[in-house]
Amino acid sequence: MARIYVETTIAASMDRVWLATQDHRQHPRWDARFGRIDPVPGSTPAAFTYATAVLPGVEIAGYGVHSGERQQAGGAVSALRFGSADRRSPIQEGSGYWRYVPVPGGVRFLTGYTYRTRWGRAGRLVDLVFGPTFGWATAWSFDRLRLWLEHGITPERARLYTALELVLRAALVATAGLLDGRPAVVLVAALLAIGLPPHPHTPAARRCRRRPEQENPR
Repeated sequence: MARIYVETTIAASMDRVWLATQDHRQHPRWDARFGRIDPVPGSTPAAFTYATAVLPGVEIAGYGVHSGERQQAGGAVSALRFGSADRRSPIQEGSGYWRYVPVPGGVRFLTGYTYRTRWGRAGRLVDLVFGPTFGWATAWSFDRLRLWLEHGITPERARLYTALELVLRAALVATAGLLDGRPAVVLVAALLAIGLPPHPHTPAARRCRRRPEQENPR
């Protein structure tokens, strides 16, 4: 079973974080893993279907069952089971949770989930690339949510900022190649393009914790 963990702290009220993450209309706006989420009417516990665009005009569908109830201590946990019958999906089934922990000035928002791949050994090989990419997308989305709730940068605008920054970083490398062309110079430009910190208003996966606190090296 593959495992993914992501955590961030959002300077916003519990009500705002809860609404942005539990409302099926708001959730796909900031979470890059979902193109749309459709609740199944009358289902108990609450069920939903989802679709993710992997290429223009190509969607992979899946399903999920979740329940989200606030706890008396002020925090909340939302449990989830999910899967996909679509043979094109590398994920066959999985489960996880979202946890909301009140902290001074905001909410500690974290997720942990595991999933089982399909396609046998080939699926496990694909997951060597898919797993880190999926984890990165989760972290990038969490920071996108944080920017929305803290600074009012809508998910749509954050996506535009990301695209513009990628273009500028690519332009740096292209300019080095056109004006100089030496491999060493192009390599330095590429390292700068990768290593330069993102603009404060551009979502970045690197701002999120990617392992539980107790597993972090001291």
